[in-house]
Order: sequence, then C-alpha cells, then structure tokens
Amino acid sequence: MASSTIRPSPASSSFRLYDTTSTCAAPLVSLNSSSRRFPYLARAVPQSHFFGLRASSKIWRGESRSISAGNMAQASTAASLLEWVKKDKRRMLHVVYRVGDLDRTIKFYTECLGMKLLRKRDIPEEKYANAFLGYGPEDSHFVVELTYNYGVDSYDIGSGFGHFGIAVEDVGKTVELIKAKGGKVTREPGPVKGGSTVIAFIEDPDGYKFELLERGPTPEPLCQVMLRVGDLDRSINFYEKAFGMELLRKRDNPNYKYTIAMMGYGPEDKNAVLELTYNYGVTEYDKGNAYAQIAIGTDDVYRTAEAVKFFGGKVTREPGPLPGISTKITACLDPDGWKTAITRLGSSQNEDLKLACTSSVTMCITAYSVANPIFEYKLVSSTGLQLPVAASPLIERAISELKIVNW
Repeated sequence: MASSTIRPSPASSSFRLYDTTSTCAAPLVSLNSSSRRFPYLARAVPQSHFFGLRASSKIWRGESRSISAGNMAQASTAASLLEWVKKDKRRMLHVVYRVGDLDRTIKFYTECLGMKLLRKRDIPEEKYANAFLGYGPEDSHFVVELTYNYGVDSYDIGSGFGHFGIAVEDVGKTVELIKAKGGKVTREPGPVKGGSTVIAFIEDPDGYKFELLERGPTPEPLCQVMLRVGDLDRSINFYEKAFGMELLRKRDNPNYKYTIAMMGYGPEDKNAVLELTYNYGVTEYDKGNAYAQIAIGTDDVYRTAEAVKFFGGKVTREPGPLPGISTKITACLDPDGWKTAITRLGSSQNEDLKLACTSSVTMCITAYSVANPIFEYKLVSSTGLQLPVAASPLIERAISELKIVNW
C-alpha cells in the first residue's frame, strides 16, 4: 500500500492554463515549479579512511598478503556509501498501520491522546481510506497514517510489533482521561523497571499498545516506534549504515532478559526514534498483518536503495517515481523483514511537483481531445497552454486529487 504524499512548498516560477473562451484569457490554474537541481555525485573516498586497507602488498611474519581487486572495489563502494548516508538529510516521516474502523480510531486519538486530524482521504476505486494524525504539520513532525481497507474490521498485530511511544507531561492525568473515555489501561502509571521514568501502557480500539512516557514539553510528542528483532547488533549495524541512523543508547536488562537500542536522527527528547528490542534467545517473530511500515525522507532514493542492498537489506520496490505523480520512492526490508518506505524530500520535491502537474494536465488534455475531435489549443509561452473552459473540470479533478492548489 502506498505511503502518504509529501506536500512540497511553493516556488517562484509557474505553469498556467488559460481559458480561450474568455476574452481576457484568464488563467485556469497556476502550477508551481522550481529551479533545476543537479543530481548527487558521490565523492570518492580512499578506502583506507574507513577500513585501514592498503593497495600495495605487505609482508607480515614472512607471508605476502595482498588485497584482491574485488575486495578493493567493495571497500571503495562501502566507503562511498557510508559517507553519503552520513551526509544525507533524513528524518522519520510517518508510521503506517491498519485499523478496522477509521472514525472510531480518529475519535480515540483526538479525544484521548490529544492528536489532531491533519487530513483524511477516501480512495473508493481502490477500496481503502486513510487518515493522518499527529501533534503538528506533516512537513515538520512524525505522524501516524491510519489505513482502513473496505470490509476488513480486524487485523492480527502479531508478536513482533511492540508499541508506539507518546511523551506527556503528566502520565497519571492522561491515564485518568483515557479511563473516563472508555480506554483500556494495561499498565498503571509507575516507574519503569530498573529506572525512574514514570510510564503507563494503554491500548487503542484495535489493540495497538501505546507507552505513555512522562517528560517535560517536547516538540515531538509522538516519540517512539518499538519493534522486536532477532539479532540486535545486526540490526544496529543495518540501521546505522543503510539508513544513517545514530545509536542513541543501548541498555541491557539481564534480570528481565532483554536488550534495547534506541536509533534515530537526533536526541530522543526532540525527535521520534526507533526502539529495537531483543529478547534473549528469540530470533524470529510473527509480524501479523496489521502493522505496515515506517516512512523515511531522503535526498536520493536511488542512492538509498543502493545502500540498503549493500548493507544487508532487501529492496522490495526499485527506486523510481510513483505512477501519475512522479514523487520518487523506494521500499525495502531490514534483516528481520520490517518494511520501510523511503521518499525523496527537500528542495527536489518542487521539481517532482512540476513533473506531477505537467503529467496530470497532459492526461486531461488527451482525454478531452479524444472526447472532442474539434479541439484547439496552442502554446502561449514556454510555460503555458490555452484550453477551452469545458476542459477545466477534468483539470480541476486532477489538481484537486493531487492537493496542489486551491482554485
């Protein structure tokens, strides 16, 4: 299932459609575009910088040791990818999961957890609807994307998914509110095992667990996604090298036979993080069919897919534009099979938007031409087309579905 659309910011230049039935030729719609951006060119890094390798052979204890050309090429590729991943501007965008009643879940999240409904859309031709909720705009906050598939009212969460984390200033008061609204509390407020942070656990109407963590004011209240993994060191290595995350902290709890690692793109108190949990002796989990994926923003989906493949992941959707809108994405699995969608972000979005708009308007022109053999249009400039007003409903629909402009 496709992840949510990332809405770009407007730019300076524009693409205009004109109504030729009007004597003043007023523009039907103005589509924003941006200046061209050169693709990323990876800078070659000496392999010795990362791996301590030397091209020449070396004598040690009477033996001649040399590095094969294949190993040298692999080391060079690894060094280049590691440097690029470290420089890539990334952030966690949203987490996607399935629910059995969209309106019921929206009501619970807004009334009990204090989230805001950011947007909601229905896709009847594909028989699903989704809603985006969070504590701030999608372009600056980590949010949830709820998906409802027509006719499916329950899902199997499985044993691999753990919980979502929400930071609140008073766990006790939040729990009382949730109880008053009929919510389910599975762990009463109290200090975390082996620590002092006050926490509580609740369940939403579909059975997804939420950990409430008592913290001071934070710019990112939706602060954690916890997933269980079968080999913690392997997962840490993958998320550091393929996704460019930082190991923020690692804690072993031998009394309770588990270890956790917090991974992310910034401090826990200001950013959403991924909490990886390893339970002693457990190497595999049932992932169910409820939890879907996390989405991460990147400057270059092609380079990201290359890094994922090189560092032990599996690309399930080769990088490229989504049909019809041109936003570039790729999708992959980590070594445990957890899915991540990667979306192109940054100023490059504006170029994708221009391509998306041009593509959609062209399809409208084509459809109108087929239905109306006597059809006249002409270029009025390098950035505009003149169209009869009768074509505007088709264009309006395309623009409305893309949520690009209001007109």
